[in-house]
Amino acid sequence: MSRNYAGLSRERIIVEALHIIAGRGLGGLSMRRLGDALDVEAMAIYHHFPKGKEQLFNAIAAYVTTARVVSGLTEGQGPPGDGDGEEATGAHPVAVAGADDLPWDRRLTLWAEAYRERLLAYSGALSLLMHRAPHTVGEEDTRALLHAAFTEAGLSEDDVPRACDTLNAYCLGSVAHQVRHEGREDAVDAAEALAGFRFGLRALLTGLSG
Repeated sequence: MSRNYAGLSRERIIVEALHIIAGRGLGGLSMRRLGDALDVEAMAIYHHFPKGKEQLFNAIAAYVTTARVVSGLTEGQGPPGDGDGEEATGAHPVAVAGADDLPWDRRLTLWAEAYRERLLAYSGALSLLMHRAPHTVGEEDTRALLHAAFTEAGLSEDDVPRACDTLNAYCLGSVAHQVRHEGREDAVDAAEALAGFRFGLRALLTGLSG
């Protein structure tokens, strides 16, 4: 059967892979199943990811943690590079007007809440994020945003990167905690989960700047 490869792109492949992960789990993702979902031969995917599934996994991790959500405080289009030195797909993040004029703690709160929403939207890929931290342009942009905010908060040069790591770890851990409790009788609803996240975030930022 002839298949139409027109329009196949890295972003389309990544998004379809995330759909499969959401429905079948990470173990249910294979190049053949992905090709069937995209209506292409599996080899067409290797054209975009010549190093195979590991390269695809890195690209998925980069897409989920893209700075297009966090550095502009809004979601844009296109995944960042896959950590193998390739250029990002799509434009760089677009900053929200006036965002740089907000107090440091407000900027970090907006960043953390947007990052949390992104992680929840692609929670099926959380296990990838626990083991992968692709180095991308988007990650550098995010790091710069956090670094500037914590510097403004008065942290020392040595403590700023520690604070960045702590905030990242809090966001990832909070989402993992929420997701693993979903479906239980004692699971909180979405509003309470957000309230709990904000409570912890305020305590974290207060402690780091104290």
